[in-house]
This record gives sequence, structure tokens and C-alpha cells, in this order.
Amino acid sequence: MLDCRSISALLCLLFLAAVQPAHAAKDDPEPIVIKDPQYGEVLFYFYQEDYFPAIVRLLAAQKQGQLEDHAEQAELLLGGLYLSYGHHLEAAGIFERLLADNVDQEVRDRTWFFLAKIWLQRGYLDSAQVALTNLSEDLPENLQREALMLQSQIYINSGQYDRAIALLQDWKGRTEWSNYAKFNLGVAMVRSGNMAAARQILDELGDINPFNEELTSLRDKANLALGYALLQDGQPLAAKEPLQRVRLEGPFSNKALLGIGWADAETENYRRALVPWMELRGRDVLDPAVQESMLAIPYALAKLDSISQAADHYLNAIEAFYEETNRIDRTIGYIESGQIFKEFLADDPLDSTGWYWRLEELPEGPEARYLYHLLASHEFQEGLKNYRDLHYLNSNLERWQGSIDVFANMLETRKQAYDENVPEVEDALARADLDDMLQHKFEFDSQLDEIERKHDWLALANEREFEMWGEISALENTPALYADIPEAAEVRDKIDLLKGALQWNLEKQFQDRLWRARRDVRKSGEALVEAQRARRQIDDTMRNEPLRFEDFSNRVYGLGPKIDNMQLRVAEAMGQQRAFLQSIAVGELRAQKQRLDTYTVQARFALAAIYDLAAAEGGAGE
Repeated sequence: MLDCRSISALLCLLFLAAVQPAHAAKDDPEPIVIKDPQYGEVLFYFYQEDYFPAIVRLLAAQKQGQLEDHAEQAELLLGGLYLSYGHHLEAAGIFERLLADNVDQEVRDRTWFFLAKIWLQRGYLDSAQVALTNLSEDLPENLQREALMLQSQIYINSGQYDRAIALLQDWKGRTEWSNYAKFNLGVAMVRSGNMAAARQILDELGDINPFNEELTSLRDKANLALGYALLQDGQPLAAKEPLQRVRLEGPFSNKALLGIGWADAETENYRRALVPWMELRGRDVLDPAVQESMLAIPYALAKLDSISQAADHYLNAIEAFYEETNRIDRTIGYIESGQIFKEFLADDPLDSTGWYWRLEELPEGPEARYLYHLLASHEFQEGLKNYRDLHYLNSNLERWQGSIDVFANMLETRKQAYDENVPEVEDALARADLDDMLQHKFEFDSQLDEIERKHDWLALANEREFEMWGEISALENTPALYADIPEAAEVRDKIDLLKGALQWNLEKQFQDRLWRARRDVRKSGEALVEAQRARRQIDDTMRNEPLRFEDFSNRVYGLGPKIDNMQLRVAEAMGQQRAFLQSIAVGELRAQKQRLDTYTVQARFALAAIYDLAAAEGGAGE
């Protein structure tokens, strides 16, 4: 039986294949680099084991072409996510397309191995065989043995007992799978008619000393299989030993007790046969072995000439069968009403979906005892899991439908804000004459070129220096400075000194100031270029934004009919799945009812025979 661990192991393998290059060394793996942010988001939900959002985001990213750097990895991971929901056909298609060339050999082998387990569990023997055929010869030793087990199960399930025997007889090594190999070999030999060899193998397995519950159950199954095989082969005395090795409180105890009784009955030791059958009388009447024992007890009593007791037991059996039949009829009506499926999910938070969910407890009520066996039914659990997933999808669709109005309001709010800002933007753009600013920039460039050509150091003086130069020049033109007196000559010398010092300083800083001026003009030019680019973007936005609003509006309001259509499809699928689950449950209950009806008829005939016998003996006595 494939369990959640198998799916988990497969998903881990797929993840490794999806994030590591095929050539990466096993002992020195390359660091994982996520190049597409959308793929990283998918992996986030994958790590959380929240597979539905992971699938939604992966499919959305694929449709929008956002996984260019992780296209194949994402496709492989999508196959694993599909598998978690039981979409094995879609998953297998992806695996068959990608696993051949794009992943490491070990990952590919392990993936095909787990796929074989899934196909076998689903009953697709041909697909399981194909998956096993794709395995390489380099499969790890532990998986090689389990793969042989899978192959033997395919042979047994397809009626190829000789091939299963030939495969299992070559089993080598003492591993955890050796006991399962023996069991399958024994079953194959029983079905092929080789009773002597089957007895030896199953007897050996039925006498092991188990160290865990799994092996204990396997030992009980081997003893039960051997005991009934010997009964059918006409060896009742030999059958008792393996049947008596079955635990009294285990899941196979009822059938073992029934078989022990029939083994004694076959040897006409009816008094001893009554011991295990009377033990069964106090157990659950829904069990077929218990039901059969209710007919076997009066049969043995009749053989022991306890006619009155036999008649009483037949009457008790008829009454018990009648009561159970009525309860089954009420349970069938309850199931057909559909109410039970609401109760199945009444306390379910619907916070996860996919493979890992499993119904652990049935809803309370008198009908529950008739449905406990369904919990052990893989078919029913899978069907209920699919029904729950559909319910989860419907809840998502309802939430999405409710979000349409929210998105519409958000869009309307953004459009209103845009319309309000447009006049301000247009006014600002009108006041910002970029062409004039650019013309000024060109003029500055020309002026700087002219200043550099003329070496016009005064043109680069700051405001204070320019004022000082003007003041000094004004002093030079003072008439009093040209008087023929010693003081005037002294002042003229000082003015010349000041003017020379200022000129020297300006000439000294000329190149630096020229470079700074050109830098500032260049920066202003770059700013103007960026402003022009921004202006074009603004123009494009103002031209295209109304179209975008219209497009978004159409998309948002177009989602409503799509969601409505999907809700109809989900509702239809839920109805079909509910009908399927009903057919499983009702079919099983009707099978129980049919078995009870058959036993009731047998009990009535046997009771009638006892009455006829009693009447005949009474007439003879008269």
C-alpha cells in the first residue's frame, strides 16, 4: 500500500531535480539559485506543503512567460504537485516527457520507482509495468528488492503465478522485504495449485518471531492464508495448527476462529467446533465471520442432536439478521439523502488539500458503525479526498467571486485619483519648458567655449570678486590719483598691487572654475535628458492609462462569468463525486444486506428442516 511517505519522498525527489543541475556532484551540491522571482514564490508555498496556491501561481507564471530560467524545473515540479492531488495521468505525462533526459539518473530511477507504486495501487497494472521497465540497472539495492516485490505483485494480480514464483524463488538476501517476498511466493503457489511448496513457505512465515506490529500482522495473514488453503485442500487437521497461531484479538481473529471451528466440524468433532463459534457469537454481527458462525452454531447443535437448542439459535440468528437488515436500510436512506457528506466535512477547516488529508473519524450517529469499514477502504478514502478537494475549490471560487467587487472598487478608486491628478500634472508640464531649458544649456556651452578661448578669467569670478574688481577699476579712474604729489603716487601703487593680486588669484583658479562650470552644465544637461525621458513616460502614461483602466476593468468584470462557469463545473463534479461515494457506500451496505438475506434464507430452511424432523419424530412417536 502506498502511503503519504511515498508521495512525500517523490515530491522531495522532484524538488531536488527541479532546483539542482543534473551534473551536480552528490557530495558537493551546487547552491540553489532562483533567477525568476515567481519561481521562488512557488517554492515558498511548496515548502509550506500548501500545494494548491503553489499550483495556481506556477500555472499563472507559466501563462505569463515568467519562468524562462526555470521552465523545465517548474514543469517537473508541477508534475509532482499534480500527483499530490491524485492527478496521476497528468503527472505521468509530464514525467514521461521530461524524466528521460533532464534529470540525474538516480532521481529519474527513484521517480519511476515511486510512480510504479502509485500505478500499482491504482490498479493500472500496464502503467506500473511500464514504469518498472524504465528503471535502470543501477537502482540502489534496497529499491531493487522492493521493485522485485512490485513486479511480483503485478504478476500475481494479473494471474501470472508461474512468473511470480520464478521471480520470487530467486530472492536473495535477508532484508525487511524477505518476509513479504515469502508471503507473495506462498500465495502465488497456492493459486497455482502447488500446495506442498506453499505449505512449507507459509508455515515457515507463520512461525516467525515478529518484532513489530507490521510483521505480527503479516504472520497472522500467512497463518490465515495457509489454514484456509489447507481447508479447501481437504486437510482440516493440518489447517488447525496455523489457524490457532492467529492472535485472538487481532484483525484476522474472527475469520481464524471460524476456520478452526470448520476444521473440527470437518472431522465431525462438533462439540469442539462450538468453542470458537460460541466465542464469535459475542462479537460484532456486521462481521461476515460472525454472521456465518450464527448459522454454524445451530448446525453443530443439530449434529449433536440438540434440536431444541439448534432451533432457538436459528431463531436468534433470523431475528438478529432481520434487525441488522432494517438498520442497513435506514443507513442506506441516510447516505442517499446526501446529509452524511455534509457531516463528513462539518468540522473540517479546509486549510489543506491534496494527498495528505485523510478522514480519521466518522460523524457520530447510529449509522456510523456501518461505515467504519469504509475508513479502511482506499477507494472510499480517495473518493472522499477528491470530494473534499472539490469543496475546497468551490470555497476558493466563492472567495474569488466576492473579491471581484473589491478589485472593481480598487480600480475605480485608482481611476478617480488619476483623473484628479491629471489637471495638476498637465499644468506642471505646461510650465516646464524643457526645450527652452535645453536651449539655455547650449548657450552656456557656447559661452564657456568662448571664455576658454579668450581665457576670460574675469568671466568666472564670483559676485564678491567681480564687485571688488569693479571697485578697484573705479578707483583707478579717480582724478585725484593723478595729482603731482607723493601721496597720489603711493595710492596708485597700492591700487595696482591690489588689482594684480586679484587678477593673479582669478587666473590661478581659472581652469578649476572652468571645469566646475562645465561639470555643472553637463549635469544640468543630464538632468534635462532625464526630464525629457520622464516627460515622454508621462505622456505615454497619460495616453495609455485610460486604455489600461479599460483593459483592467474588462478583465475584472470578465472574471465573474468565468468564475460562475467554473462554479457550475465544480458543482457538477461534486455531484458526480457524491454519487460515486454513495454508490461505494450503498453498494457495500447492499452487499452486507444481500449476505444477511442469504444467511436468513439458509437459517429459515434449516429451521424448517428441524421443524419437519421434529414433526416426523412426533408422528412416529404417536
